Amino acid sequence: MNADAPAFDPLALRWINRHARLQAPFATPQAGEALPAPHWIATSEAAAAELGWPADWWQAPGALEAFSAGTPWPGMAPVATVYSGHQFGQWAGQLGDGRALLLGEVDTPAGPREIQLKGSGRTPYSRRGDGRAVLRSSIREFLCSEAMHGLGIPTTRALALIGSPLPVQRERVETGAIVVRTAPSFLRFGHFEHFCHHARAGDYRALQQLLDFVIEHHHPACREAEFPAVAMLAEIARRTAEMIAAWQSVGFCHGVMNTDNLSVLGLTIDYGPFGFLDGFDPQHICNHSDHQGRYAFAQQPQIAWWNLHALAQALVPLAGSVPEEAAERLGEALGAYPDTLQTAMGRRMFAKLGLRTRQDGDRELLDDLMREMARYRADHTLVWRRLADQRADGSAPATPEPARDLFVDIAAFDAWAVRYAARLRAEGSVDAERRARMNAVNPRFVLRNHLAEIAIQRAERGDFSEVQRLLAVLSRPFDEQPDQADCAALPPDWAQTLAVSCSS
Repeated sequence: MNADAPAFDPLALRWINRHARLQAPFATPQAGEALPAPHWIATSEAAAAELGWPADWWQAPGALEAFSAGTPWPGMAPVATVYSGHQFGQWAGQLGDGRALLLGEVDTPAGPREIQLKGSGRTPYSRRGDGRAVLRSSIREFLCSEAMHGLGIPTTRALALIGSPLPVQRERVETGAIVVRTAPSFLRFGHFEHFCHHARAGDYRALQQLLDFVIEHHHPACREAEFPAVAMLAEIARRTAEMIAAWQSVGFCHGVMNTDNLSVLGLTIDYGPFGFLDGFDPQHICNHSDHQGRYAFAQQPQIAWWNLHALAQALVPLAGSVPEEAAERLGEALGAYPDTLQTAMGRRMFAKLGLRTRQDGDRELLDDLMREMARYRADHTLVWRRLADQRADGSAPATPEPARDLFVDIAAFDAWAVRYAARLRAEGSVDAERRARMNAVNPRFVLRNHLAEIAIQRAERGDFSEVQRLLAVLSRPFDEQPDQADCAALPPDWAQTLAVSCSS
């Protein structure tokens, strides 16, 4: 920070709080339950910069109190919002911000940003919960939010992580924490589902008000369409498809893709039992609570499609006076999803192979590689990263860690590599140029479960240095960072025993 720069002044922030127009029945003014004896664990300078805040914003007067659910800064207008949703494919009824508190919406150089606390205590929507978050899950969310941003994947951000000695009961007694999150909006599919399903006697005025609000502030291009709800659905479908393609390309598993966990802006939201693939297994289930495998890795594109249909059902009352015609319009709008997904997946996956052109046989080349990866669970991140060292002339890569070493059936990989080299030569691929392109899309570092677990174990002993180190490493996932090579190594055997659930 420039020593001559003026000190950060919370009183100078411009809180616009557009959501205040949606107070009732959309949100309930709510004070947080302050964490006792709070302390800073980590802050994201990158997330602060997006807000236009300096790196040392957290040292401002009253910052720790404001962001640990204590005394708000002037201008903040804390509320908890209500929504409903489908959970694991079943209608769950009313849900809402059971442990989250929207502090307000602040004007920033990047546009308005909502600032939310997760773990700030009970709200009217906590049901039987305590409204708290534990250190373990909060570290995972804080790190993954910023890791996804580093990967270039649309996501909510994590501004800060705050700890407390407060005991919180989960599978065991743990200590409490708060994640300070930011996003252009935390609105989700479930907000629309709520005001459709809870409309009384066909009175959809609240649903219409929500639609108008979202279009005005987040999807303004839809305003002049004949049926704005239909146009908005098509835009949400397009953004969701782009997000899912990004997930699949880096091996990210969300773990709990309920309709209340999908964003109307196509952002990755609500990091619970997530995970990045170690060994490539299309049927991998990262959520220990997902007994039926509904949210397995390979299922994510189809589940997003299912959730979009649930959103479409909620929008039927706003897409025309004749329900059958409205449903047909909305169904047509959903066509944006499979088309965008196919295009986005192709663009990302062929870029991961380093191909600049498309030729006959490319799909088979890609599918055969992934089939071979799946046979013996070759490491997803390392295979793609090491492929950049393959040579177009077919000679052995000049590296001590070639991709072939990750495969059990080396002969099968070598046969595939011959085809790959021929394909590279067919487009005149230059090794050095291709390597740079591939390393720009195939990360060296992702937030593997064992890395998060090591950081958690140390943090539970009061050492937060590993959280801070991982934050720095994951902010530059495509860079070599040779001094951080341990974060890019194959996971240890004990990593296979790690399990995360909805309560994690």
